[in-house]
Amino acid sequence: MKHPKEEQTYVMIKPDGVRKGLTGEIIKRFEQRDLKIVALEMFQPGHEQLDNHYPKNEEWITRLGHKTLTTYEKYGYDAMLDFGTIDPVVIGPEIRKWLIDYMKTAPLVKMIVQGVHAVDVVRKIAGPTMPYLAEVGTIRGDFSIDSPALANKEKRAVMNIIHCSETPEEAAHEIKHWFGDVKVCDYKRFGVDE
Repeated sequence: MKHPKEEQTYVMIKPDGVRKGLTGEIIKRFEQRDLKIVALEMFQPGHEQLDNHYPKNEEWITRLGHKTLTTYEKYGYDAMLDFGTIDPVVIGPEIRKWLIDYMKTAPLVKMIVQGVHAVDVVRKIAGPTMPYLAEVGTIRGDFSIDSPALANKEKRAVMNIIHCSETPEEAAHEIKHWFGDVKVCDYKRFGVDE
């Protein structure tokens, strides 16, 4: 069992975050909460890497379809008009494709963030995945106003600045997927690790 200060999570700054020049600001917000960046790289992944990042199981993909239909219903839009169907099993793969296409539009920044309750703290700093619901003071609340209703109308993924692992298990999987066996930097932060 690792020490609580050694919990790690995976963070990826998405194309809109990179294009808006937010890399430094995002890192600053993590470091202000006494988290450490122990691995960091700007990169441009290929289709296969991104395809393997997003789940391929039918349950997850169908859930994307259901979320889309819920958004359409909430805002009074016609999914049949935009997708030619109201079947979440058919809509889900289209949304997943939009995600992958969006992630290829600019370089990304990947990092391993370490610290006490890193997974939960990073998600709190990032804010809810839907920027229009994110509170001011969070990364998404301060730097994005995108919504699924707008994204679906424009046939693209929601631009929400950043990806953060949801669970320690997901973090371990994503760290392995994106960093392989890279040795993370081990250092002490003044006032944090002393």
